[in-house]
Amino acid sequence: MKLIAPLLLAAAAGAQAHITLEQPEAEAGKPYKAVLRVGHGCAGGAATKEIVVTLPAGLRDAKPSPKPGWALSVRRAPLAKPYESHGKPVTDEAAEIRWTARSEADQLPDAWYDEFVLRATLPAEPGPLWFKVRQVCTEGEWNWADIPTAGAGTGGLKAPAVRLLVNPAAEAAGHVH
Repeated sequence: MKLIAPLLLAAAAGAQAHITLEQPEAEAGKPYKAVLRVGHGCAGGAATKEIVVTLPAGLRDAKPSPKPGWALSVRRAPLAKPYESHGKPVTDEAAEIRWTARSEADQLPDAWYDEFVLRATLPAEPGPLWFKVRQVCTEGEWNWADIPTAGAGTGGLKAPAVRLLVNPAAEAAGHVH
């Protein structure tokens, strides 16, 4: 029995060591509000001073929400396959979003919780999308970027990326008997 308690405590600590999505599932092809929840800092209780999100391929028109006290920057990248939106060609998309605390007073202490938000349109194809999140702290960092092999879960990964499960689009309501 004495061995079980430390194992349960270690498992619980590992389960809390993730950045998570408020809504971990969404419908293909629809707008989606990604609320990334940060529940702790880095090792030794270091405060979070920067969150860097690498967006998964297939997201369209991603736009971050500004946070008071945090500088916001977006890195764009050219698209392999441009598309048209509202009659205009789109040749690049947001690839990375970065929130950086403007001062020490704006950093996220280890004991506090906060959310970082962006919105985008999801791809039409269902399946998992992985948001890689780098959490930079006053000392050290977490690079939440481990992606499991196809068909495997995130159990056992030290720093799993944040998974969004994109479900098939619902059938349009039609004539029902």
